Amino acid sequence: MAAWDFLRCPAPLSRTRAAPRGPGLWGQLLLLSPRLAASVVQTAGKKDCPALLPLDENALEEQFVKGHGPGGQATNKTSNCVVLKHVPSGIVVKCHQTRSVDHNRKLARKILQEKVDVFYNGKNSPVLKEKREAERKKQERKKRVKETLEKKKALRELWESSKSATEH
Repeated sequence: MAAWDFLRCPAPLSRTRAAPRGPGLWGQLLLLSPRLAASVVQTAGKKDCPALLPLDENALEEQFVKGHGPGGQATNKTSNCVVLKHVPSGIVVKCHQTRSVDHNRKLARKILQEKVDVFYNGKNSPVLKEKREAERKKQERKKRVKETLEKKKALRELWESSKSATEH
């Protein structure tokens, strides 16, 4: 038997098992990195708005189309872009954030659920309330930064004027 025969017909691969996933290793990681533990607690505390209106699967039309944007052949030949339409309201969502069809389906449903909630609830929607709150916090941060810069500028001018007064 020649060496090429071994390369052409490889031996059958044995089945491998993944390591068991449990709280043991994760708990050890959390003990090693307290910063990681804090971030896990913060993300675990935030829930996916249970107050949103549930979507009825019978009221949805789903299509899979070819992707768009950068990525070349990987996006131009695969139909992993999800187009989801809510028939009663007429809202259409197109999601192509990942290469996985399943993940895009989940993301599209979440986005559609938020848009349908805004469509039906208007200003009372938890999604809009959350966006308004985030915008308010952003404006407060900008205001604080601006005030701090103005104080620094005034202090610098005061220091320069006192410095020039002592020289003369």
